Amino acid sequence: MEFRAEMRYLRVSPQKARLVLELIKGRRVEEARNTLAFTKKRVAAHVGKLLQSALDNANFLSAEKNLDVEIDNLYVKSAIANEGPRMKRIRPAPQGRAYRYQRRISHIELILAERGKNGESVSTQEHEQASPVKAAARTKRHAPAKKSAGKSQSNKGHSKKKAAAK
Repeated sequence: MEFRAEMRYLRVSPQKARLVLELIKGRRVEEARNTLAFTKKRVAAHVGKLLQSALDNANFLSAEKNLDVEIDNLYVKSAIANEGPRMKRIRPAPQGRAYRYQRRISHIELILAERGKNGESVSTQEHEQASPVKAAARTKRHAPAKKSAGKSQSNKGHSKKKAAAK
């Protein structure tokens, strides 16, 4: 089961947010919290709140839907920082000119999942047990064959010009 939390319109550039998100991807929740607590980036506090929100979502949904979720087995499956709308600003420049710049905004999405005993995602284990045929089909996929190139447009145009010249 996956549990997610989103933080939208955060006033930090997505590039700076990704630096912090890369630190916690794939880690257990407790490890991720410790990492965020000792990271010296301003966005780390916001990501910490988001991680806590995702954890609260997991607790709430497990109680609401009577799911057996081990909070200790949760890990950060995905952490994404997407770009939001940009604020266009103008800064005064020498000789009466103005420089334009953009203040970037990000949307951060965090997904937690439960890890099984052997380190795999619990949802992956359930899907493979339910449909072994699909799992086998996934491994046998190949890239589609390339299409053969037909006559190009430039060759067609030359033949018409030669015919008109004769």
